[in-house]
Amino acid sequence: MAEEELRPQHETLQARDKVVLKMTRDGAAEENLTQGSTERISHRPEDAVFQSEENASASEETPASQKPSQQQLYHSETSKVAAPQSSAPPPPSVSFGSVAAQSVVTQKLRKTQAIQGLDADETLEKAAETAASAPVFEEESSGKMRRLEKKAEKAHQRLDAAREKLPTHKVLKKDRVFDEQTGKAKTRLHFEDELKKPKSQSKLTFEAEKTVGKVGDSLAFAVHGKIHEVEQDNSGVEAAHRSEIVAESAVRHYSHHQKAKTNKPYEKVSKLEHEAAAADQKLQVEKAFQANPEAKKGNMNRHYQKQRIKKDYAAAWKSGSQTASTASAKAGKTVREKASDKVKEFFSKNKKVFLWIGAGVACIVLFAAGFSSCTAMFSQAGSSVMATSYLSEDDAMLGAEAQYCDMEAELQDYLDNYEATHDYDEYHFDLDEIEHDPYVLVSILSALNEGQFTLDGVQGMLEMLFEKQYILTEEVVVETRYRTETRYDSEGNPYPVEVPYDYYICYVTLENFNLSHVPVYIMSEDELSLYSAYMSTLGNREDLFGDSEYVDKYITNPPADYDVPAEYLDDATFATLLSEAEKYIGYPYVWGGSNPSTSFDCSGFVSYVLTNSGLCNTGRLGAQGLYNICTPVSDPQPGDLVFFVGTYDTPGVSHVGIYVGDQVMLHCGDPIQYTSIASSYWQNHFYAYGRPPY
Repeated sequence: MAEEELRPQHETLQARDKVVLKMTRDGAAEENLTQGSTERISHRPEDAVFQSEENASASEETPASQKPSQQQLYHSETSKVAAPQSSAPPPPSVSFGSVAAQSVVTQKLRKTQAIQGLDADETLEKAAETAASAPVFEEESSGKMRRLEKKAEKAHQRLDAAREKLPTHKVLKKDRVFDEQTGKAKTRLHFEDELKKPKSQSKLTFEAEKTVGKVGDSLAFAVHGKIHEVEQDNSGVEAAHRSEIVAESAVRHYSHHQKAKTNKPYEKVSKLEHEAAAADQKLQVEKAFQANPEAKKGNMNRHYQKQRIKKDYAAAWKSGSQTASTASAKAGKTVREKASDKVKEFFSKNKKVFLWIGAGVACIVLFAAGFSSCTAMFSQAGSSVMATSYLSEDDAMLGAEAQYCDMEAELQDYLDNYEATHDYDEYHFDLDEIEHDPYVLVSILSALNEGQFTLDGVQGMLEMLFEKQYILTEEVVVETRYRTETRYDSEGNPYPVEVPYDYYICYVTLENFNLSHVPVYIMSEDELSLYSAYMSTLGNREDLFGDSEYVDKYITNPPADYDVPAEYLDDATFATLLSEAEKYIGYPYVWGGSNPSTSFDCSGFVSYVLTNSGLCNTGRLGAQGLYNICTPVSDPQPGDLVFFVGTYDTPGVSHVGIYVGDQVMLHCGDPIQYTSIASSYWQNHFYAYGRPPY
C-alpha cells in the first residue's frame, strides 16, 4: 500500500531537514544539507584577537600536567543533533580591553610615530641657492673633470625635477589696480598656484605635542581597561569596544600618512640639494687643482715632509741626538757590508753541506705535513661521527618512545571501544594502522632540540607530533526514516501511520599521516638537514631499537651495488646524468627533501639531478610535474624517466626514478639505490616512461 493511503487526510507529515554534524579540529559544525547553511555549535572559545606578552609568556610556562590529556581529547563525545545542548563552562576570560589599550599605548597596534613638519621655506631657499650656484660646464674638458661635470649636471637635473614636482594648490589673491580714466583704485580677485607647504613646527612645539600624545595614550589605556571590566557580560559592548579600537587605529594611521605624504616631496628636495652641493664642491676642488697643479703637489709634499720630520725626531730621541744617530747609521752600514761578504764566502765554500741540510729539512717538512693531514683527517672523521650521533641519554630516548607508544595504545583502545562508549544507530570505520618507527621519532626530537633532549623537555613536542601524525575525524549523519505505528480514530478503529524518526550514522576516519612526513612541515632547513644526518646513520645507535626496519635497510642489508653496462655510458648525456645521480647513493629518503643538505624524496632527487647536471633546468617539481614536462616513449633508453602510480595515497603519478637500462632504475627509495622494476610490486604500479627535454 502506498504511503499516502496509510495516512489520514487530516494529518500532514513532513520530513525533517537532512542535517550533518561534522567534527573537525576547529570544533563541531552543524551543516544543513537541505537549506545549504552551516552553523558552528562548538562550545570551545574562539581564539582571542589580541594576546599580551604576559599572557603569551604565561601560556608557554604552563606545565604539561595542566594541558588536556589525549584521553580527554578522544572522549569528548559528539552530541546528537536532536538532543538539547548541554550547558558548558564559560570560556576563559581574555583581558581584551587591557591588551588592546596596552597595544595602543606601546604602538603595537598602530605602529606610527610622531612626525615633525619640515621647514619648507628653509628647504626651498637652500635648493634655490644650490641651483643658482650651479657651475658652468666646459665642453673641452676630459678625464676625471668630465666625469665630475656629468655627475654634477645629473645631480642638478634631479634637483630641478624634484622642485618642479612639488605639490601646489589654488590660492585666492587680491590685486590693487589704478584706473587712469576714472582716477580710482580697483581690487581684482584671481587664483594663483602656490606651493603646498607642510606646517612648520619648532622643536619645542614638536616635543610638547609628543608629550601630550603620550599623556593621551595613558588616558586611553585607563579608559579601555574600564570598558573591559563590563564588556564580558555584554557582547554588544565588546563588539563596540573592538570597533572603537579599530577606528582609533585607522584615524592614527590616516593622520600619520597625511603628515608623511606632505613632508615627502620636501624631504626629497632636501636630499637632492645636499647631493648637488656635494657634487659641485668636488668639481670646484678638481678645477682648482687642474688650474694650479703645484697646489695639489705642494699639499702632498707638505704631508710627506711632516711624516719624515716625525720619523727623524723619533730616531733622534732613541739615539740621544741627531749626530749620534747619523754616525751609528753609517757605522752600522759598514758592519752590515762586511758581514754580508763573510756569509757569501762561507756559503760558497760549503755548498754540499747546505744541500744535505736542505734535503733533511724538506723531509722533515713533508713528514710533518703528512702527520698533520692524517691528524686533520681523523679529527674530521671524529667530528662527523659526533655530528650524526644521538647525544641524549638512553633513558630520555627510550622514555620518549615508550610515552609515544602509550599515546598510540590509548588511541587504539578508544577506537576499539568506540561503539560501547557511543550511542549511534550505525557505525562506519575507515582506520589507518597505528604505527611509527622509533628512529624517526628520536631523530625528530634530536633535530628540534639541537642534538640533545630530556624527557621532561619534550612533553609538548610529543603531543604536537602525535596530533600531526594521527588525524581523527568523527562525522555524524542524521537521516529521517519512518516506522509504522498503530493509532486509533475517534470511534476506536485502528489505523497504521508512518512516523518519522532520526537515524544516526557515525563515520569514524583515522588518517596516519606517517611520522616521517611531518619534519618538512615543522622544521627549518638546518633542522631538516640535521634530521637527515641522524636518519642516515640511525644516530650511530643501531642497537637502540633493533626491531626497526631501518636497521635492516641501512645496516644489516644495505642496497646491493650495481654496475651500469659500459656501452650505455657512450651516450654523453646519460653519462653526465648518471655521474651526478650516483653521488647521492645511500642518502636517506626524506619527505619533501630536495637538496643534499636535507636529503631527498623521489621527485626532489630527480629534479635536483636533472638541474645540477646542466642537462635540464626543471627547478623543484613533483612526480606529476616531471611527467608533464616529459615526452612519453614506448622504447625507453638509459637516461629516460620511469613513472609509477598508487605507491601511496595521492592522485596522479606518485613515484619517479631514472631508468638506466635492462629493467633497472636509480631512484630515491629508502635509501637512494638501484632497483629492478621487473618485480611484481613495481610492475603492478607501473605507469609510463618519459623522456625529459634534454
